Amino acid sequence: MLKKRKQNKNEIIENPAVSKGTGIVITIVMTLLAVAFLFPIFLVLMNSFKNKLYISDAPFALPNSDTFSGMYNYVNGIQKTGLLVAAGRSAFITICSVIVIVLLTSMAAWWITRVTCKLSTVLYYLFVFAMIVPFQMVMFTLSKVTDFLHLGNMFGIIPVYLGFGAGLSLFMFCGFIKAIPISLEEAAMIDGCTPVQTYFKVIVPMLRPTMITVAILNAMWIWNDYLLPTLVLDSEKPTIPMAVQYLRGGYGSIDMGAMMAMLVLAILPIIVFYLTCQKYIIKGVAAGAVKG
Repeated sequence: MLKKRKQNKNEIIENPAVSKGTGIVITIVMTLLAVAFLFPIFLVLMNSFKNKLYISDAPFALPNSDTFSGMYNYVNGIQKTGLLVAAGRSAFITICSVIVIVLLTSMAAWWITRVTCKLSTVLYYLFVFAMIVPFQMVMFTLSKVTDFLHLGNMFGIIPVYLGFGAGLSLFMFCGFIKAIPISLEEAAMIDGCTPVQTYFKVIVPMLRPTMITVAILNAMWIWNDYLLPTLVLDSEKPTIPMAVQYLRGGYGSIDMGAMMAMLVLAILPIIVFYLTCQKYIIKGVAAGAVKG
């Protein structure tokens, strides 16, 4: 009797009709979510080709012969904002900040994980605590400190990004390093490797999936960040998010056509970057989950 019940249970679980119905429901839900997330991007792209006079009146209408402006919004926006120079500045800040964050936080995570003492424990919890501190609590003090230290340039903002990005990055690295067998490091040291050589020859290759994941997450944050560069950088040397705001005129007037076009150009590189590296995020999460 028990055997029969188990068979019936298995038959219900493996019923093709139930599996097919569940699959259809999941597909519909995922499709609706995809549409909900992609629709704002499509709306910005569509309005970037419309005359600015028609965007506010009919934001959801497709461009036609009367409202279509061609590439005028893009050319006009680039000329007004100096977007190409701002893009180069954003790329420099993003690349350098990500390299510094990945390198230094992975080293710190390795030391904190392998060295068992009160100092390492305190440092770990300080980094974790930094993750939950709202930026608004420190923004006033930060602006005063950066002005005092003359960090209002492309090089000075890099250590500021390191400070704000270190908490989550170190937390992710520590979770992965704990799963790496310490015997690998001991074998490398027996073979004559120094701690620095052990880090670059043993730890870094195993940390590569997590490093790529941390790099992608920080790159997306830094590239799109507006508030921190506005507080720290000189207004005459803006990043892309700052440059887009130059399209705001007096008395609340906004060149919506040019702004939509600049938003498309601003989000296009990071979308391409994310789609290209998406598989590495999955690999990094999966590697951390099955390791050990």
